[in-house]
Amino acid sequence: MTEFTTGIFEVTKNIYKQNKGSILRTVVYTIGHFVIAIVVLKMVADVTLSEAMTDAIVEPLANAVWYFMLDKFWASKVSKKNS
Repeated sequence: MTEFTTGIFEVTKNIYKQNKGSILRTVVYTIGHFVIAIVVLKMVADVTLSEAMTDAIVEPLANAVWYFMLDKFWASKVSKKNS
């Protein structure tokens, strides 16, 4: 393993350790969003399964990034209040 690769793994491990709760909530939220979006699109928009799955994956990924940033901001405000 190269020094560069080792560095990437260390950075990734540190990011995970520092954000474990937010990352877990984000993953659970995103998976639920995938399922809900597919079902809703199939029922409401009457699209094909592949269209529903494409939209259900792309749009929640954008939402996952938004949720992660919101959660980090929210948690920083709550921790400052409790200090």
